[in-house]
Amino acid sequence: MKKIILSSLLFLASCIILHAQDQQGILKVLETQRIAWNKGDIDGYMQGYWKSDSLLFVGKSAPAYGWQTTLDHYKKGYPDKAAMGFLTFDILQVKVLDPANAFVLGGWHLKREKDAPGGYFTLWFKKIDGEWKIVCDHTS
Repeated sequence: MKKIILSSLLFLASCIILHAQDQQGILKVLETQRIAWNKGDIDGYMQGYWKSDSLLFVGKSAPAYGWQTTLDHYKKGYPDKAAMGFLTFDILQVKVLDPANAFVLGGWHLKREKDAPGGYFTLWFKKIDGEWKIVCDHTS
């Protein structure tokens, strides 16, 4: 009986550690994106996304599919560093659903010379080839 309890406790502890590591991995992706954005590097920012035609981005106008489509959207909407401004995130929740899927809820804020837009986002992260990538982004 003691072996079963000890084994169960060890298993639970390893799950908690892996869960925390997954949360940190996801937060690292978001921080890397934020840093790239603030350098004016949209291509670097896009590295956090799944490079697939199945990537889903839902913005103000309509859902759009594809990594390249999303990149083109960002480059059109933010043609230069001034339009990109300075980005900050408020991460409200990182919920690891299972070893390969996670949900993130947060807020985004841009500080630009003439305005300061912001909104919220929900992200579906999937672990692909050992790396956390955004597979669905709903940003308002």
